[in-house]
Amino acid sequence: MDQRTIKWGIMGCGGISGSFAKDLKLAEGAELTAVAARSQEKANRFAEQYGFARAYGSYEEFLNDADVEIVYVGTIHPLHKEQVLACLEAGKSVICEKPFTINAGEAEEIARVAREKKLFVMEAMWSRFLPPLVQTREWLAQGLIGDVQLVKADFGFDAGWNPEGRLLNKAQGGGALLDAGIYPVSFASMIYGAQPKNIMSSAHIGETGVDERFSLLFEYEGGRTAALGGAIRLNLQNDAYVYGTKGYIRIPNFLFAKEASLHVYGEDAVHIQDDRQFAGYKFEAEAAMACLRSGKLENDVIPLDETVGIMDTMDRIRRQWGLSYPTE
Repeated sequence: MDQRTIKWGIMGCGGISGSFAKDLKLAEGAELTAVAARSQEKANRFAEQYGFARAYGSYEEFLNDADVEIVYVGTIHPLHKEQVLACLEAGKSVICEKPFTINAGEAEEIARVAREKKLFVMEAMWSRFLPPLVQTREWLAQGLIGDVQLVKADFGFDAGWNPEGRLLNKAQGGGALLDAGIYPVSFASMIYGAQPKNIMSSAHIGETGVDERFSLLFEYEGGRTAALGGAIRLNLQNDAYVYGTKGYIRIPNFLFAKEASLHVYGEDAVHIQDDRQFAGYKFEAEAAMACLRSGKLENDVIPLDETVGIMDTMDRIRRQWGLSYPTE
């Protein structure tokens, strides 16, 4: 089996990139090659802190580094399309932070170019690769809770009132749906393997013009449903439940999942615990590297068509609210 070292680059030196870089150091076969930011000083600090060999103060210079094979794009989401396409034009494979883009049209363009150029691209939906969510998919594949009828999931936190900050800034793609809601929406997509046929939704639009919290009800074929919520100015429980005809699965704090429990009616509950001492981003990095080594252009856990479908679902929701972004 090919176990060659994969040379990584990171675009954007913000908080999420730091979290990814910290875990990337733990990923087997990853070489921390280069980072890029809009200032040389910021890139230098990041490279020194996380152990990257080279730092660039311009994205153009970074993309000219022939050693970099795959790029993690960790910038704000209005920049994702432009930067992912630039990586592809430079012959680099990509993991792009969620939300993948602002809308489905941008996601479709990336998918088309990636396929034309035969380069690997994956949305960085890292939680799908965490052991408790891997186990959840195995339980479902075994049919242990019967036919799934209802999914419940939410993700919300109170970021406080900072109208100049990214989360509340419309120009930077702020709002609860894109930043927090992507997780429960993606979770429902993972469980059902489809996008909803009908959507009912409600949102509170705050003073800055972005959604601060929302509630969603999805309806799928056969009357199956998903009840989802998200917020950026309200703390939520952040658990996920999958209810079937024979039992249910509970995943506490599903975004950062360290445990899951299987409850089959009439049987003792089964509980699994993941005692990892790191965040868990390394799992998505290792999954991406496995694809590169085997020549796969997409990852089956989060394929590009599903990413595009999820973005389309998010577009449908925002249309109900009359919410659009300056780049659209």
